[in-house]
Amino acid sequence: MKHSAPDLSPYQCLGEALGEALDKRQTQVALIEADRERENCRLTYSDFKRSALTIAHALQRAGFQEADRAAIIMANQSKWLIAAYAVFYCGGILVPVDYKLTASEHLPLLAHAKVKVLIVEYPLWRALTQVAGFKEFVVPTAIVTEAPKNLDLSAAAWRWEECRDREEPCFVPRRRQDIACIVYSSGTGGRPKGCLLTHENYLEQCEALMAWYRFWPGVRYLSILPTNHAIDFMVGFIGPFVCGATVVHLRTLRPEYLQEAFSRYKITYVSVVPMVLKALESGLRARFKALPKARRWWLDRLISINRRLTRNKPHPALSRRLLPQIHQAFGGELLAIITGGAFVEPSTLQFFYDLGIPVANGYGLTEAGTAITVNDLRPFRADTVGKPLPGVEIKLVNCDAEGVGQVATRSKMVMAGYLDDPELTAETLVDGWLMTGDLGRIDGTGHLQLFGRVKNMIVTDGGKNIYPEDVESVFNGIPVKEYCVFAVNFVWKRRTLLGEQLMMVLHLESGDEPAAALLSELQARNRKLPDFKRLNAYMVWDEDFPRTASMKIKRGVLAERIVSRCEREVVLRDL
Repeated sequence: MKHSAPDLSPYQCLGEALGEALDKRQTQVALIEADRERENCRLTYSDFKRSALTIAHALQRAGFQEADRAAIIMANQSKWLIAAYAVFYCGGILVPVDYKLTASEHLPLLAHAKVKVLIVEYPLWRALTQVAGFKEFVVPTAIVTEAPKNLDLSAAAWRWEECRDREEPCFVPRRRQDIACIVYSSGTGGRPKGCLLTHENYLEQCEALMAWYRFWPGVRYLSILPTNHAIDFMVGFIGPFVCGATVVHLRTLRPEYLQEAFSRYKITYVSVVPMVLKALESGLRARFKALPKARRWWLDRLISINRRLTRNKPHPALSRRLLPQIHQAFGGELLAIITGGAFVEPSTLQFFYDLGIPVANGYGLTEAGTAITVNDLRPFRADTVGKPLPGVEIKLVNCDAEGVGQVATRSKMVMAGYLDDPELTAETLVDGWLMTGDLGRIDGTGHLQLFGRVKNMIVTDGGKNIYPEDVESVFNGIPVKEYCVFAVNFVWKRRTLLGEQLMMVLHLESGDEPAAALLSELQARNRKLPDFKRLNAYMVWDEDFPRTASMKIKRGVLAERIVSRCEREVVLRDL
């Protein structure tokens, strides 16, 4: 059966588009929330709307008005989506915050966004209230989920469960150019980067993505990424809802329950970060290797046949007949795994495609909504991050002799700018083009290949953006003259996104080598960082760092001086 892509051109805002979908699909299942072997809830579109309007009325009763800002800090669950729709219904601006950050990291982001309402899980709320500086942080209203019944919350905090009013709230429409979300693209310790994304950004992105990867009533999307993640917000909320699909939230990532969810709910799509995709590959390869020799020989032949017959495009029915046990392990209905946000090795992408499970590998960044390019699978290209989505332009800036340059993009999906930061906005948006900071090359068929980064950052295989400047704050006060943190590949350019690492450049007060006490302190502070933010190496530099008139380090100039004098393998030492 042919399914058409949604036409979102008639809608001005997300509240309007989502609201019509809720009214149109009232009896269909919108959300299933599962935790291990039990279901916490199952909501039809009508149930979802009723719950969301209850929260919307509570917000308006608390004085929440058009263009006010509401932050959500919650793990993956139905209440996240209910709260988000309630905010949009009230004409508010949503601030989705990563619940995995620490409370001390949450606080400055909430302050920077100037939120009027905070919707938060009780354990995260409790951690926030215990952070130094919380008393100075003023949030007029907090709605706290699953708080103990006998606990006395502060006067400004309400229990989610006590929001039971059945009065109809007032729908507040917004225009396409109005801000829908403020999304923080960086970490925490340094300069907050709040991307201002409009209703048009999201509506255009949804229409473009759904044109290539269709959702329809009957599709079941397994949501295991945090919903604040750009991918899951789009293909685990907006896309499925406007198309009438079902979202299955799984509140555990234990492998046995993940596998059960595929079979139990007959999952059609799932989004994962590259780290999870690599773990799935490793598990499958281990199972294949453990097969008896004769069975392994037959499996290899069948995989080879599937590869040849699906060379030009996927053929799900054929792949399921050739490799039934593999597909049954994924529920028997999986059409694609969606990934992005970090580099995926081509061999991993090819491995899954050869099994008849395409990976919709894409490239994007928060500043561009969700995705800029996606592999359209016609044909599948494991060595690229795909072609530009409909309505997206890309070009390369300052290309070298081999055609590699900085990727720039222009579309109706590109952000309006950074919150309260015109200087950074002007650096990033140039004549309508978003300068991504990534190095790429466009081949003869229009596919984009990525080779490295212009900017001083790394992206982990868990999809986390790490800005070295944010890491530096952990080392404040160390007994050196000055120090600076770099992405290693930013200093010594290498055309790869594999094995990205962080290093520290130390300019000592005296002596050519750091004392044992200094190294011990560096190592101790480094251990306090989350694994994905830790430094891998250090080097010693014997000159003053170049600085601007305002005494900011000229990182680009320092990197050029280092690379002109030093070889990576000689000066870098493990930390």
